[in-house]
Amino acid sequence: MKKAALLFLTVFLFSACGEEKFKPQIDATLSAGQIPVQESWDTKIVFTEDGKTKAVLYSDHIRAYEDRNVKILEGVKIDFYNKEGNVSSTLTSKRGRINDLTNDMWAIDSVVAVSDSGVVLKTDELMWRNKEKKIKTDKFVTIIDGDEKIEGYGFESDQNLRNYTIYNITYITTLKEE
Repeated sequence: MKKAALLFLTVFLFSACGEEKFKPQIDATLSAGQIPVQESWDTKIVFTEDGKTKAVLYSDHIRAYEDRNVKILEGVKIDFYNKEGNVSSTLTSKRGRINDLTNDMWAIDSVVAVSDSGVVLKTDELMWRNKEKKIKTDKFVTIIDGDEKIEGYGFESDQNLRNYTIYNITYITTLKEE
């Protein structure tokens, strides 16, 4: 009985290693550039300069495309740090993109930036220029700074939202406490 079981097991193992190979299904409609070279979920990326943390990026999902030198982000949060190493502003958005060559970042869709001094910026798209450490957009923006609300098109600021300019102001009002 043991010899029969051993013979059966040997025949089964050799038949499983037969010549017939199974080919995986390949989607011929996709080009190599459409497939990320790397993906990650629930990611944290730390941007440093001279050993000091400048920004920390959190993302729900990141797809890296080597041929385009870009990372596509979903569910974005970035904490920007001041010289003392404290969080000076936080930016959130639904989507984003990072240029791997310059480390410039775009926040896209439902962008909200809040500074430690209470300034709130809302817009549809915002670009953070790594080299200048500035944020910019040519889109419509709303700024709430203390008891003042300003709306307009085109915006530029330091990453801490301390010194900002709205280029084409369309609305200014004072917010009243009720």
